[in-house]
Amino acid sequence: MKKKNLTICSLVVALCLATSGLTAQNYFKDFPVKADPKTVGNRLSKRLLETKHQLYFDKGIHYAEVCTWYGALRFAELTNNKELIKQLRNRFELLFHLEKDLLPPPIHVDQNMFGCLPLRFYSITKDERYKELGLPYADTQWTLPDNANDEEKKWHKKGYSWQTRLWIDDMYMITIVQSEAYKVTGDPKYINRAAKEMVLYLDELQHDNGLFYHAPDVPYYWGRGDGWMAVGMTDLLASLPATDKNRARIMKGYLLMMNNLKKYVNQDGLWNQLIDEPDFWTETSGSAMFAYAMMVGVKHGWLNKDEFAPVARRAWLNLCNYINDKNDLTEVCIGTGKKNSKQYYMDRPRIAGDYHGQAPILWCAYALLDMEEQSK
Repeated sequence: MKKKNLTICSLVVALCLATSGLTAQNYFKDFPVKADPKTVGNRLSKRLLETKHQLYFDKGIHYAEVCTWYGALRFAELTNNKELIKQLRNRFELLFHLEKDLLPPPIHVDQNMFGCLPLRFYSITKDERYKELGLPYADTQWTLPDNANDEEKKWHKKGYSWQTRLWIDDMYMITIVQSEAYKVTGDPKYINRAAKEMVLYLDELQHDNGLFYHAPDVPYYWGRGDGWMAVGMTDLLASLPATDKNRARIMKGYLLMMNNLKKYVNQDGLWNQLIDEPDFWTETSGSAMFAYAMMVGVKHGWLNKDEFAPVARRAWLNLCNYINDKNDLTEVCIGTGKKNSKQYYMDRPRIAGDYHGQAPILWCAYALLDMEEQSK
């Protein structure tokens, strides 16, 4: 009798999947027009090209723009869109001369991550200028400056970046530039740095539920903050050699986070401004980061396809509902410093078109297209 019931259940599940048009093979295919990843990627890339630079206090390109630019470049690469690559290069070319003063100084973790962009351009073009510009951003992250304070000296002495501060967004900012330097040079020191740093942050900051407080003294799981950890682990694992001694620890942290994030999906198929607070509003930038982390995890076989692919698909479909007619993602929390107040996070303004949101939508677009290409 029990075996018969299981057979009936299996048939019901198969029928539901067939009726909905979804199988394990096409969770990431057959999207409606407005959610077609190539269309969305083209729209948001075009939006970047028509948008002014975002700067740090009027000097130095902001990391959020770098993340968006990097995403558009990866998208152009994957779709073999030579015209888009050319346009993205033209935007960058000015940084070699007319806009040279907008290059971020390599003095802070958020500014050093700029190096990932010229290094990615080098991977595509083999133009040495990009490599010469990008590598110092990776190298200076581990070169103690003369004016370093005691805290920075302490981290440096232990073999970590002097820019270590145990803020969760660091685990994208540090790992992305070190990973790109590794891809360009083949020198394992870069990827080893990134992996060692990630293990430190996981050991110090991850909670038993897989999530991360915005700060040790601020006990709230802020969506975009946790999003940086999610994409940081995801992209690092995608670059890390299978034999790396830190890989198992990072994978453990990644799986713990993904399995718990699945429990907090809201009625929109997305995640809230504070992840575990059901009364909070849907926040799109963190949601896009979580969707991307799951897409890549399914692609690489780290996550069970039938368990996580429907979650990622639903998230993508609903995220596309938040893209307005100007090709701006809406409901993006503005830049947010820590504060030990739940109401503070509830009251944060929500804006449209912020690079913090444009970037992960582009990442999702190329992740989906990458899986589509893989399945051919």
